[in-house]
Amino acid sequence: MTAITVRVPAKVNLQLAVGPAREDGYHDLVNVFHAVSLFDEVTVTEGDPGAALDPVALTVGGDLGPRAADVPLDSGNLAARAAALLARETGAGTPVGIHLHKTIPVAGGMAGGSADAAATLVACDTLWRTGLARADLLALAARLGSDVPFPLVGGTAVGTGRGELLEPVPCGGRFHWVFALAEEGLSTAAVFGEYDRLRPGAPEPGLDADLMAALAAGDAAALGAALSNDLERAAFSLRPRLRGVLAVGREAGALGAIVSGSGPTCAFLAADEAGAAEVAAALEDSGRCGRTVRAHGDVPGATLL
Repeated sequence: MTAITVRVPAKVNLQLAVGPAREDGYHDLVNVFHAVSLFDEVTVTEGDPGAALDPVALTVGGDLGPRAADVPLDSGNLAARAAALLARETGAGTPVGIHLHKTIPVAGGMAGGSADAAATLVACDTLWRTGLARADLLALAARLGSDVPFPLVGGTAVGTGRGELLEPVPCGGRFHWVFALAEEGLSTAAVFGEYDRLRPGAPEPGLDADLMAALAAGDAAALGAALSNDLERAAFSLRPRLRGVLAVGREAGALGAIVSGSGPTCAFLAADEAGAAEVAAALEDSGRCGRTVRAHGDVPGATLL
């Protein structure tokens, strides 16, 4: 095999409960991840045997939107770091080229960079025939970042610890989503810092039983009512106009509206495809967001093509 392609999904957070800051700088989380049908495809190709593995040769294409400059093309890219980590840990690495074909919005709070890293782990594991067990790949993913393990699993899962400890949960139906994308990004570190400022005595996070019941039943109305994000207030503090974006979607009939993760993307749950089209049209007409994309969930995690 000279080239391996892996497709990997974006995520939306259905619940993001955030505890107080830990001594290591992270926060304990209860994070309900839901994989949606916006996909990147990562292709790893055998390189020149005489070339160095680190840095790898990395190229990017696809729908990059206005944030293309936010995708690093050097060894700082999380996908390149994933290849280098797998090579160091297994001793089996050979030079590779990595091409990222992106559909997941760049810098949109939907874990596109983390998804690319997860896909690179799977692609390089296959190309190099390292044969790592899923648990070993998940452990490497967690070393790269808190959001990297979930794209390997996909579906819907509860993440605890700093979000990297995953427990898949049942999803009883197909849910229809609209995502309102912003022209400007929002720093995850800044949002967490603002969260700590606004809520210094945050309690330990807990899982929402109503949300779990809605997921299992496939009840979109109940799920929309149960969506929650502890970082939303901090995101509003740093980017007040996000409140207006959510209001437009709700007025257009969304069953639920939420800032996705640390933002700035806003997620809207619709009753069906027709409802999603109406919400997307209202958001586009409002001029309050850069653009919208639609998707459904949940969908599988990293998949070899």
